[in-house]
Amino acid sequence: MTRVKLASSKDLPKPGQKKAFTAFGSGDDALQILLSNFKGKIHATSAKCTHYGAPLENGVLTGDGCLICPWHGARFQAATGDLEDSPALDNLLSFPTEIDENGDVYVEAEEEQLKGKPGRPVECKGQVKQEGKGLVIIGGGSAAINAVESARKEGYLGKITLISSEKDAPLDRTKLSKGLVGDANALIWRSAAHLKNVLKVDLRTGTEVTGLSLKENKVQTSSGDSIEYDNLLLATGSIAKRLPLPGAKEGELKGVHVIREVGDVAEALASLGDKGDKDAVVIGSSFIGFEISIAMAGQKKAKSVTVVGMDKVPLAKILGEEVGLGLQQAQSKNNGIQFYQEASVEGIEGKDGTPTAVKIKDNNGKAVSIKADVVILGVGARPATDFLSKSAQGFPQLQKDGSIEVDSTLKVVGLPSGVDNVYAAGDIASWPAFDGKSGLNRIEHWNVAGNQGRAVGATVARLSGSGKNNSPQPYTRPPVFWSALGGQLRYVSDGNPAPPELDLTYLDGNPSEGKFLAFYGRKDGSVAAVSSMGRDPVVAHCIELYANGKMLSFEDVKSGKDPLSISLGADK
Repeated sequence: MTRVKLASSKDLPKPGQKKAFTAFGSGDDALQILLSNFKGKIHATSAKCTHYGAPLENGVLTGDGCLICPWHGARFQAATGDLEDSPALDNLLSFPTEIDENGDVYVEAEEEQLKGKPGRPVECKGQVKQEGKGLVIIGGGSAAINAVESARKEGYLGKITLISSEKDAPLDRTKLSKGLVGDANALIWRSAAHLKNVLKVDLRTGTEVTGLSLKENKVQTSSGDSIEYDNLLLATGSIAKRLPLPGAKEGELKGVHVIREVGDVAEALASLGDKGDKDAVVIGSSFIGFEISIAMAGQKKAKSVTVVGMDKVPLAKILGEEVGLGLQQAQSKNNGIQFYQEASVEGIEGKDGTPTAVKIKDNNGKAVSIKADVVILGVGARPATDFLSKSAQGFPQLQKDGSIEVDSTLKVVGLPSGVDNVYAAGDIASWPAFDGKSGLNRIEHWNVAGNQGRAVGATVARLSGSGKNNSPQPYTRPPVFWSALGGQLRYVSDGNPAPPELDLTYLDGNPSEGKFLAFYGRKDGSVAAVSSMGRDPVVAHCIELYANGKMLSFEDVKSGKDPLSISLGADK
């Protein structure tokens, strides 16, 4: 280890602040360490978020001594570097600090360990117990991998079996629509070897669940195995929808695709080819459809990109019409994307097994034929819970949308008497609204699934006696999501269903220019959600305001009050 003088006393961050200092190198090759001053005590960690490498100096230091990433909301303890919230998986590196008689700060570090995206992965801290049946997880996405990581972080030493219908180890699915990445090797979140050797997980890919006995605590699989469990987590995610229209059915036309798995992207890229000479039509103007259209246009994967949507403007139900229109205008101008909004799709025409045109009626009821060599269906998804109605006797009735009702600890509601060891997380879970009175909430996003998985993993560890306490961990973190829409969109809500009155919107900035801050109000005067682009770290700050009941009122933001002016209590 090298003893490095990191900062002189006069340069140290003040209480409640953080600052990155160069430990090795200079200029573009500088390797930095972050100093955080939490209530007068200096902590040193690696300076980049272990998710996508965001500079944590630009993030938020919270009132309980945590660092929040300004990009996607990952949360780390400043004192230890330990990860608390998705979407990152690795902890930050943590460095003991030495303060000399002059008040200058020294750390011991190695240059090599700070290169790239430095971090410290969670490990299984001991020998896995052979007695007991352990934790069985059905699913291989964000909720699943985060449940594994959280359980091991909390000290769980029981067996963990992860059953995934996908052929790959858990992938970073967010890059499928945002980046059109069709190579599984570029998306591996945790490799099969890491899961086996570091986290001590029995990973079973390409495996379907064919039976579930709640009373016998047993899962049957397509490989013929019968796997017993002490605790079961259902985290099967979603299935991409298709339109019940001519040409849209699976296998009907070769160039019509949904985007859900890495293989879907690979097939879509094959249909597009590498010459950029195809006309592409995206049906659906919500997040998946909008992201895919921007990725295709921005990467010059197609000669033309046309979006067909049912709403007045893209994303209106979540971001409001003013923000949606601005984002639409930006893509029309910057990427040449053509939009048909308030349109209805009549069908997809084809010849020789490939699409030739998408038939629609535009917002005036006029029949329009849009040339299409490739068609992407971004028309939503449904919970992947069909296997429960087919294979799980006595399982509680599913919600109308096919999801599973859970309580605040994500335990399935309505289980048979004597059964209390089944949880659900992610896209398939409908959980109690945070206000306790607005019914159930369900959000299909990576961060929500990840943090729900983390809560279940902690609960399983604690109830097994391995954790720091023996109380279940409720899911309480404000729901966060992000999107790549020409610029990087950030969004956080209060944890309750979105209000129907999205006309209650206060907008600061111009979405068409990729820089804005929007607040969505409820009729009771509260702020239901905040979105931004080019205004970091406002959303990261609002995550903690929501978490601590300090969020501004809608009248406050309309009067120009800045959320960043509200202290999080990290200074004293």
